[in-house]
Amino acid sequence: MPDAPRRPRRDALENRARLLEVAAKAFAAEGLDAAPAAIAKQAGVGVGTLYRHFPTREALIDAAYRHQLAVVCEQASTLLAQHPAAEALREWLTHFLAYVSAKHGMSEALNAVIASGVDPYSDSRKLLVDAVSELLSAGAQDGTLRDDVRAEDVLVLIGGIAYSAQHCEKPQTQRLIGLVLDSLAR
Repeated sequence: MPDAPRRPRRDALENRARLLEVAAKAFAAEGLDAAPAAIAKQAGVGVGTLYRHFPTREALIDAAYRHQLAVVCEQASTLLAQHPAAEALREWLTHFLAYVSAKHGMSEALNAVIASGVDPYSDSRKLLVDAVSELLSAGAQDGTLRDDVRAEDVLVLIGGIAYSAQHCEKPQTQRLIGLVLDSLAR
């Protein structure tokens, strides 16, 4: 009987998750100046553990970006379980804008990943469309959100707000989110 594939140990999974969280914050704050040894130390693991999971700096940056995006997108389901659809959408959009703001500092590091031949954005659009579609569908079902709006359109709107948020204050960003939600309300 062939051996079953080995599942990663729980502590290895926890180490990987901690490394990704710390790395995302470090690359967002320091760009390419973030030192892998410092990331490993802050995550509470040795540098060998870091390189066992992520053999190159680019692999670490790519994985940190993808992990953060997955966490943001998974929030859609969590928020829907806690709030009515329209409120869940508001919370998710606010969370997404905070993520985009933090990711902005990571752009230099992501450019290094792209230069290495890896596309860190390859799954981004699908993850985002799926998250927003879930929120819009729930709102259409409960009658709080229009049923004729595409997730892609909402993402373009919120992308514009994300770009503008770099040049405006948080209250204005919240007002812009309110305008988007007003346009989606039934």
